[in-house]
Amino acid sequence: MPIPEDDAAFLEAFEAQIIPFEEWSHRAHIRMGFNYLGRHPFDEALQRIRKGIQALNLVHKTPEALARGYHETLTVAWARVVASTIAAHGPFKDSNDFCDRNPHLLQRTLMRVFYSQGRLFSPEAKRSFVEPDLAPLPRPPSGVQ
Repeated sequence: MPIPEDDAAFLEAFEAQIIPFEEWSHRAHIRMGFNYLGRHPFDEALQRIRKGIQALNLVHKTPEALARGYHETLTVAWARVVASTIAAHGPFKDSNDFCDRNPHLLQRTLMRVFYSQGRLFSPEAKRSFVEPDLAPLPRPPSGVQ
């Protein structure tokens, strides 16, 4: 089953954990983040993002290892970048419009701007959020909903 293009159907599939592993791409992560961050205050959206990724990882039987599975720092950092992009450059028609108009967010290596490899891929960063060591992340906008 391909990922739905419609945001409501996409979120429904994500929350039901029926997105196939091979369809759970970086773009799908960004779309999911856009949907939650555009609909909820940052802290609530982040909780939904965490819960959803962890639930889908369980369904996909994604092993927890340093370079695999849920990663707290990556989750928080990407949420902050997506939220600040929504606030600075919106409104957007939908999550696909957001992705198409912000192709830099589709580069998985974007976090290299903020983090050294050693800091980002440390056990501490996987377990809990660590601030970047190369450049500051944008702060979560207070008005993102």
